Amino acid sequence: MDNIDKRNRLDDSPFHFRVLKDKTVFIEYEGKQVKTLKGREADKFLKKMKDARDEKEMQLIMAKVTGNFKRGNERKN
Repeated sequence: MDNIDKRNRLDDSPFHFRVLKDKTVFIEYEGKQVKTLKGREADKFLKKMKDARDEKEMQLIMAKVTGNFKRGNERKN
């Protein structure tokens, strides 16, 4: 896993998620909502998060689910 996050951006924990009562999952990147998961996709995500070993692995799961966050050209506002 060390080779995946070469710039150590996931150490800052830029991703967060919240779950509603109907199991809809909202994933945020630096406070902005970037992805919504429902149904089977949300269940699969929550299972992966439950099985994650540590915070960095959780960050990596969220980065992969949101997609397109590995190019290094994300803007900082």
